[in-house]
Amino acid sequence: MFDLKNKTALVTGASRGIGRATALALAAAGARVLVHYGRSAQAAEAVVSAIRANGGEAEALGTDLSAPEAAFTLAEKVRALAGGRLDVLVLNAGVSKSARLEAYTAADLDHLFVTNVYGPFFLVQQLVPLLGEGASIIAVTSIVARMIAGTPALENPSILAYASTKGALETLVKNWAAILGPRGIRVNAVAPGIIDTDMSSFTKTEAGRETALSIQALKRIGQPGDVADVIAFLASDAARWITGASIPADGGSKL
Repeated sequence: MFDLKNKTALVTGASRGIGRATALALAAAGARVLVHYGRSAQAAEAVVSAIRANGGEAEALGTDLSAPEAAFTLAEKVRALAGGRLDVLVLNAGVSKSARLEAYTAADLDHLFVTNVYGPFFLVQQLVPLLGEGASIIAVTSIVARMIAGTPALENPSILAYASTKGALETLVKNWAAILGPRGIRVNAVAPGIIDTDMSSFTKTEAGRETALSIQALKRIGQPGDVADVIAFLASDAARWITGASIPADGGSKL
């Protein structure tokens, strides 16, 4: 178990999936957790209740990050709750879309980039004053930032726009790590593979499960906790000499 006692963490998109598992893992390590949600207030409060039931500290705060100015609104709420210091920032909130190349619209790309790239960018910009020596930023990206998912063809749906947002986020991680390193702030990415969440609903079918297992060295479907434990490690002092890295949490996909 990693030690995060007396530390405050913000996890975006923490009402379900990887974000929920991360909030629980950080709380189990002793952190006070700010549980961000977009629309699922009831689910976020359930996460807060679960943390408190185990003796931890947590508060929920809601902001829909699909609006360009939303990161500034969320940062203001964090400043009001954090007490002047934030030790861990987990950039997990994100949206996806699958469509044929010809079907993508400018509105689709606006929605994807505002949520997946603008949100993290401006959250980091706004919350840097709260991050001090030893703080850690972890961005949840994806293996699709560096590999092609599915069978590429004009007639097939693709997540190429989503993948491009995750590629942008991985580039930001390296730049943030270089910029913030002199202040003792570490910045890393965790790149999940196929994880059993609402975003990977295809794994609920037999065909989808077989496809997922066929590309993985470890023959099971990844769980949110498999990613959350990597995030908790990166948030802790055990990862004190790691920055600017992208850690795959993908069960050995496409080795």
